[in-house]
Amino acid sequence: MSERNRERVVLVTGGGRGLGPEIARQLVTGDEPCTAVVAARDAQAGASVAKELGEHAWPLTLDVTDPESVQAAVEAVDRRHGHLDALVNNAAAHYDAGSDPVVEDLEIADGAWRTNVLAPWRLTQAFVPLLRAGHEPVIVNVTSGLGSLTRMGATSPAYSVSKAGVNALTRVFADALTRDGIAVHAVSPGWTATDMGGPSGRPVADGAAGIVEVVRYPASFPSGSFLQDGEHVPW
Repeated sequence: MSERNRERVVLVTGGGRGLGPEIARQLVTGDEPCTAVVAARDAQAGASVAKELGEHAWPLTLDVTDPESVQAAVEAVDRRHGHLDALVNNAAAHYDAGSDPVVEDLEIADGAWRTNVLAPWRLTQAFVPLLRAGHEPVIVNVTSGLGSLTRMGATSPAYSVSKAGVNALTRVFADALTRDGIAVHAVSPGWTATDMGGPSGRPVADGAAGIVEVVRYPASFPSGSFLQDGEHVPW
């Protein structure tokens, strides 16, 4: 199989629940299926998703906050594929809706920062060598409109500030990885009907579609873009 025609190998963190399984499902379907590495802290959940998706998916137990788990994940992908075409930093936590930043429990803010910012930073560092060996490699940091400084208010302060950090991380790595030909984008799925978004959110499939588009066609946008549904979002 030629470099251009091989399946794209895509690792999706947070693959066991929420938006992750739908991102993986869309990646493995269509005329050009990708290989989805369904990475989840809950091994059983990840295995269940991968089994349902079939031959183009495989599960990977991964705690994004644990350096040893991250290193083990890198080694597993390297053994199986020898490269990675896309890293989707989707895992997130600590959505503190209704909290007041004036009296916020800073343990929540600390947890949000460790999971939502430091974890994708760690994963990016760890997977860059495999991404360098990929075809049209891209890092997609799943973010939120709540992380837009232009739109930001007091809502969900720990989560919002952490997602602003994700956006900053995107810009930093987009600049740093230009020399390696690795694109880096921040993509918001919008308010979706996951456990976090609740039943009032848009269909999960709609939120995942914008992420999958960037994974499949990363060069369609300037590296360092903040996107939702293929449209640029104000920083």
